[in-house]
Amino acid sequence: MVLALAGSAYQLLAARQVRALLVQPRARRKTAAPAVTILKPLHGAEPGLDVALQSFLAQDYPGTVQVVFGVQDPADPAQLVVGSLRRAHPRRDVALVVDATPHGANRKISNVINMMRRAKHDIILLADSDIVVRPDYLREVVAALETPGVGVVTCPYRGQAVRGIWSRLAAMGLTYQFLPSVAVGVGLGLAQPCMGSTIALRREVLTRIGGFEAFADLLADDYAIGAAVRGTGLRSLVAPVLVAHNCTEHGLAELARHELRWARTIRGVDPAGFFGSGVTYAVPLALLGLFLTGASLVSLAVLAFALICRLWLMREVDRIAGVDGRGRWLTPLRDVLSFTIFLGSFFVRAVDWRGTQFRVDAQGALRRI
Repeated sequence: MVLALAGSAYQLLAARQVRALLVQPRARRKTAAPAVTILKPLHGAEPGLDVALQSFLAQDYPGTVQVVFGVQDPADPAQLVVGSLRRAHPRRDVALVVDATPHGANRKISNVINMMRRAKHDIILLADSDIVVRPDYLREVVAALETPGVGVVTCPYRGQAVRGIWSRLAAMGLTYQFLPSVAVGVGLGLAQPCMGSTIALRREVLTRIGGFEAFADLLADDYAIGAAVRGTGLRSLVAPVLVAHNCTEHGLAELARHELRWARTIRGVDPAGFFGSGVTYAVPLALLGLFLTGASLVSLAVLAFALICRLWLMREVDRIAGVDGRGRWLTPLRDVLSFTIFLGSFFVRAVDWRGTQFRVDAQGALRRI
């Protein structure tokens, strides 16, 4: 119950930090708009892919923009989505790379390495295929990258349900658990994240850290890129630009596989911080207190307080991020599921990545099983 009260205090702190992260002055925009190459590695035509990719082609950016899509399988149906978008945007500079050449265990990075041979411009922006952005996204990210001393820019993200209750639960996990944890970590100086939602850097900086080839065997490639940039003496910056992550899970098993992989990744990056994050699960801890004390009056009061603080955080995130909060009735289920994933991650010896099993060593390197 004491841990539940600490977790409740965390919910109130997180609400404040989310506002501090997302509601802040934008970086000053210079008159010049440097040319940008956007890299979008693809794997399959997942639900909502057309909307996600369309959002990158519909950017209100005055400079030159090239978008490079990449697939590894010549029969990948994502090519049909790219073809449709090319016809809808005939004036856009769009390239498609089809190349199965492997460069390491991390297949996404192998795809990106193959795509880089078509990249034309000095600013490189890598973003996952399931990310949806608003029209001013590129303006804001490039402006942030022009901040003196900044070597790489990333963006926080929330979940966006595409289909069904499992998709909604996945989106809630990102919006109400992951996003607040990022905000608290950044706000208190406890974390310097670099996330697959956006990795923007200059070609010269990418060359200095060994290119994408240096990360071809790592699970947490995004975090490793940020750490490598900081190793050159430059800063990583989390821009106040919230993007959306399409959640397409259609069952409990798929949801658990995805979240166990994410949890295992975070645990590998920051073991102490991940272990300490167990205190943030206020509602499940309060439910355990309720069970262990036989539903005492004190435990009922702690549970009520934990639920109030949790719902307050969710309300604040909804208001700041412009999220539809109709699924709040799922909060106890989502929180118990998150706590179960947290506990389960300590027993994970392998991760599932798009149907392939990998073991992860102490250095975060992938080894195919």
